[in-house]
Amino acid sequence: MVKKTVAVQNVNGLDMQTAAVVAENSGRFQADIFLQQGSMKANAKSVMGVMMLAARRSSELTIITDGEDEEIAMVRIESLLTEAFEVEATSS
Repeated sequence: MVKKTVAVQNVNGLDMQTAAVVAENSGRFQADIFLQQGSMKANAKSVMGVMMLAARRSSELTIITDGEDEEIAMVRIESLLTEAFEVEATSS
């Protein structure tokens, strides 16, 4: 098991689009991946779980990975949370 606390850098925090990116990327790993903020803990593979944290920019989250690819999962999710990326809006 690997744990690391990081500050969210995305301008919009973990809004719906950003939560979807985190969940999609988390789903690529076999390891269990959780995000924790205070006493709230969410499965990072669930968009609704990630959104439930209501993390804003500069919020501190603890990433917890556990499984055979936990190290690479940690690196990927940490980079998503600590890089100030913008999700492009999709039009219908």
